[in-house]
Amino acid sequence: MLCTMLLMMCFVYGHGSQPHIILIVADDLGWNDVSFHGSDQIPTPNIDQLAYEGVILFNYYVEHICTPTRSALLTGRHPIQTGLFHGTIGAADPYGLRPNETTIAECLHELGYSNHMVGKWHLGHFAEEYIPIRRGFDTTFGYYLGKEDYFDHTSTVFANKQYLWGFDFHKNGEVYKPVFGQYSTEIFTEKAESIIRNHVNSKKPLFLYLPYQAVHSANEDQLLQAPQKYIDRFPHIDVKKRKMYAAMVSALDDGIGNVTKALKSTGLYENSVIIFTTDNGGPVCGFDGNCASNEPLRGSKRTLWEGGVRGVGLVNSPLLEKPGRVSEDLIHVCDWFPTIYHLAGGNSSTLKNLYGVNQWDTVSSGKQSPRLEILHNIDTVGNYSALRVGDYKLVVNSLYPDKWNDWYPTEGQGKVNPDPRATVVHCPNKPTNASTNCQPFKAPCLFNIKLDPCEYNNVADIYPDITSEMKARLDEILPTVVPAANKDKDMNSDPKLHGGNWVPWIKQTGTNHV
Repeated sequence: MLCTMLLMMCFVYGHGSQPHIILIVADDLGWNDVSFHGSDQIPTPNIDQLAYEGVILFNYYVEHICTPTRSALLTGRHPIQTGLFHGTIGAADPYGLRPNETTIAECLHELGYSNHMVGKWHLGHFAEEYIPIRRGFDTTFGYYLGKEDYFDHTSTVFANKQYLWGFDFHKNGEVYKPVFGQYSTEIFTEKAESIIRNHVNSKKPLFLYLPYQAVHSANEDQLLQAPQKYIDRFPHIDVKKRKMYAAMVSALDDGIGNVTKALKSTGLYENSVIIFTTDNGGPVCGFDGNCASNEPLRGSKRTLWEGGVRGVGLVNSPLLEKPGRVSEDLIHVCDWFPTIYHLAGGNSSTLKNLYGVNQWDTVSSGKQSPRLEILHNIDTVGNYSALRVGDYKLVVNSLYPDKWNDWYPTEGQGKVNPDPRATVVHCPNKPTNASTNCQPFKAPCLFNIKLDPCEYNNVADIYPDITSEMKARLDEILPTVVPAANKDKDMNSDPKLHGGNWVPWIKQTGTNHV
């Protein structure tokens, strides 16, 4: 394994100095769904406190959908390197994050960490070697698929013209039924708190990977779900879906607050690093039955517009040299792997074949990011791509030529006065031809994201040299894209063949699965 080979080359901090690392992931959280970005609908005081007392990541990018981001987060490798760049892994799909891909949990295990995962996996479960308990975690508690009911933890999917339905909750690789009827955000929080409290007397540093279900939509019969106590917090929002979505965000914020309190009450916080990220931009109202807001950014989840890939992100830690500030440096979700590895005592310069770079000096001290370029994606199946170099972004083709390419205002009424400390996106005046001056499926579009973060003005014709250079850069990267890992659905996954549960259905055959 990568980390085993590197261990002899690593500088490891002395006993007691390796920080506890808490990696929290929100699912489908929109840019404008946290009050530290200026939301006047949804107060997020606990997330805000982490942001204002830590470092807000203002030019932080994730991938446009769940599976690609989660693979990038855990391996430090771009989805074009792992074959997970096209779509998400479905419940009946016989592929996943290949076992020969090294996860950050495996690396941290080699560096002496106690590793725990609580929440959503979504990186494949068709064979035993793909499930999280086999990927470097000492304990796991959560679900394998991309979505499910928040209370009964069943997932309904449509595959090969029929519906498949089954229970999807697992503890350490085994089906776990006692959580039936309990709201996932609350039980994930309670489990995380328990792990933290039980770790107090451990001699090992803690790695807690906490990818919440919130605020992804659930099954088709009830897409948005929250306990009534959270819904009651938003009488001012008159759009039902947005009200329910706000309740889900509020439950998430409470959960993160409780996890933070547990760290502080146990004394672990003083030697902890908390990283908070969304997995992609928000699915705007009408997309996937959800009702997120990326305002004022363009686009939605599943697109390569800023609304799809510019992520909510922050770092909070007493170990930060310069906290209480906003970082405008370019940071990509792949960067967490080498950054965490460095924090844990590893020598990140010895890591090979990663897309990620160590960003700790940038985050902690405000030093300039070593990253000048971010590849948003090259999808060789869908034939669309986007690249940012410095201030400029090139968009080639589009996943949705006829929809989700616009600007979507926040649904419902606002109430809360935006915090004057909020870090908001400032856009130029919107031209009348904003919706028509860029048609990426006809010709590449170029934007200056620093001056025009809302992607109003296509400047490809004004700067043809930059457009040509960036297109050439995409052409240069293209041969490095590995084949897509996607495979046809396998109906042997049907839960009715497995006691009504979503579980691995193919016997292990080593590490040659695709």
